[in-house]
Amino acid sequence: MGGSEETTLSDLKGELASLRIDRDRPAKVAWRWPLLLLVPLLLLLGGLYAFRARAAFSAVTVETGSVTLTSGGGGAPGGSPILAASGYLVARRKAVVSAKIQGRLAELRVEEGSRVREGELIARLESSDYEAQVRRATASVERAQADLAEAERQARVARGLTAEKVMAQDSLDAAESRVRIAQAALGQARADLGFAEAQLSNTRILAPFTGVVVKKMAEVGESVAPIPPGVNLSTSSGAVVALADLDTLETEVDVSESNVARLGPEQPAEVTVEAFPDRKYRAVLRQIIPTADRTKATVQVKVTLLEKDAQLRPEMSAKVQFLEREKAESAEPSAVPAPVISAPAAAIVQRDGRAVVFEVVGGRARQRGVVAGAERQGQVVVKEGLRGTETLVVRPPETLKDGDAVRTKG
Repeated sequence: MGGSEETTLSDLKGELASLRIDRDRPAKVAWRWPLLLLVPLLLLLGGLYAFRARAAFSAVTVETGSVTLTSGGGGAPGGSPILAASGYLVARRKAVVSAKIQGRLAELRVEEGSRVREGELIARLESSDYEAQVRRATASVERAQADLAEAERQARVARGLTAEKVMAQDSLDAAESRVRIAQAALGQARADLGFAEAQLSNTRILAPFTGVVVKKMAEVGESVAPIPPGVNLSTSSGAVVALADLDTLETEVDVSESNVARLGPEQPAEVTVEAFPDRKYRAVLRQIIPTADRTKATVQVKVTLLEKDAQLRPEMSAKVQFLEREKAESAEPSAVPAPVISAPAAAIVQRDGRAVVFEVVGGRARQRGVVAGAERQGQVVVKEGLRGTETLVVRPPETLKDGDAVRTKG
């Protein structure tokens, strides 16, 4: 009985001891909470750094240019009309493209309106016979090389026999002559091979400059031939295409002999075409031809267009209104010239049929639509779309899109 009570009392003391808080024991879990808060923060910072590093790595390296804001008009000054003349739009740079050799057209890669780059393949002639000539000339070169090797071998033998007094000197001279003959034959064979390769290359008709095909003058299967210089674009027979550089469009007009003295270098003008009578294009006189047409008593004058658009075509009828030069002293003192915003011409590109620029804002390319005006000395007057303080991407890649990350050169 006594033993049972002692056991019960001992168990009770043990339970009470287990319920007692040991204040001297150090906390084992107090350090875990800061660690649990620090790990997500480190992961967040690491992810942000990786995102920025990836964005910097994928950024497109571009060249930039600045928009300029000036206080005056950006073109040739002009006043009241002093003279009118009629003529046609012509491309200053144009050519009738033909083959260097006569042959039958096997392939034609362009149509009217096709844009081609300098050196691009336009057409190809049938070339099987020229390829055969190249193979034949190649075989002749190999034969000549073999003949030369044999002649040189015989010459070496002859030198040895002559040194040993077995062969006469005359025989050695003959062997060395055969070596020289073989060398000449090899040179001729190589020249024939070069000529055959040039003829084969002439079966490929390439664009002489960058421009637009304005007239297709042959079809596949037709025979074409070299065309002499100075032929008419519309009547040349044997040509392949007529090519024109539309970026060099200008107006040619005939001015009466009695009125030529009223014109001078850089004379301002306005051009209108009959197809679009409501549009006026700013222009300036480029050249007065130094000879007259005695049958018409006129002098040809060439006028450069300062403003162009995609609607203008060569050979369109045009009228030129030459303007009086404005003098600085005639301007009103209170007149304040309107500000002009100019941008690099290489910064304006076409996207979905409209003119746009890419502004660099915070390391990103922002696409902005603009209305372009006249171009002069690599700068284009921007009528709408810019404030005059932007930094633009020059020659933006075709793949550049609105919002893409960019970094500037340097």
